Amino acid sequence: MLFNKLKRLFCLSAMMCAYANANANGITESNSQNDYNSVQQQLSQLEKSSGGRLGVAAINTANNQRIEYRGEERFPMCSTSKVMAVAAILNKSGTDSKLLETNLRYTAQDLDASGYAPIAAKHLSTGMTVGAMCQAALNYSDNLAMNMLLQKLGGPKSVTAYARSIGDNSYRLDRHEPELNSAIPGDLRDTTTPLAMQNSLQTLVLGNSLAPMQRQQLQNWLKNNTTGSLRISAGVPKKWLVGDKTGTGKYGSTNDVGVIWPTGAEPIVVAIYFTQDKPDAKANDAVIAGATRIVVTEFAKNDKKLKLD
Repeated sequence: MLFNKLKRLFCLSAMMCAYANANANGITESNSQNDYNSVQQQLSQLEKSSGGRLGVAAINTANNQRIEYRGEERFPMCSTSKVMAVAAILNKSGTDSKLLETNLRYTAQDLDASGYAPIAAKHLSTGMTVGAMCQAALNYSDNLAMNMLLQKLGGPKSVTAYARSIGDNSYRLDRHEPELNSAIPGDLRDTTTPLAMQNSLQTLVLGNSLAPMQRQQLQNWLKNNTTGSLRISAGVPKKWLVGDKTGTGKYGSTNDVGVIWPTGAEPIVVAIYFTQDKPDAKANDAVIAGATRIVVTEFAKNDKKLKLD
């Protein structure tokens, strides 16, 4: 009898605390649930209209409000995998001060095998430093640069091991470029979940997984990306700053992950993945921009500092 009374009191107390916390943030329980349902419906409709499978995970660091849609389902990473590889290099540079200045040489055959090397192709005769390759991999999605970084780290499994070391138990890198972009439905190789990638980005770019100098370098490289203007950036006001890494592969796989710095507000971290059923399906930038727009519009309802106009 006493146990049942205590149990009822505990449940009542928990409900009152939850209600109080919601109201303290200016969000009533009913409004919060309605907003959640609305966002899920909007993302579901976007997914249906796009003809593929959409995955979203985002957090507004101002109040820790989260939005997830298929957040724990696996998606092919394609070139978004490069963020973790570069982070692993930056982490190693903390104990090897000469690492980023180390020059790496490669062959014409290496260039051809990579499938896409807009920066590395210009430096065949001289090679490139590890730091320059990190920049090329993130800013231009250079595949040769990624492959050379993987070689320096000890292969794809070493990047997966680094992901585990920062608490990411979903990221798995199995192959090199361009094979990792095959994006075959149901293939677990070279996949992650939106939630895992969002959490990893948050700890790498805004948290303490990297030392301050290396963290700042990663931020700078992401902010100077040249491949994402039609994806996350297209879904936010022009004055907002975006640091991101895109990914594109077979089956119309279209990805973008990054950090958004809204003017006068705290950062938003977002990971958006999209893939389709047909091997020759076209990439769909608009679905990434659309999902971003839905996310920031929802966050703005509970964060007065987010100005969308």
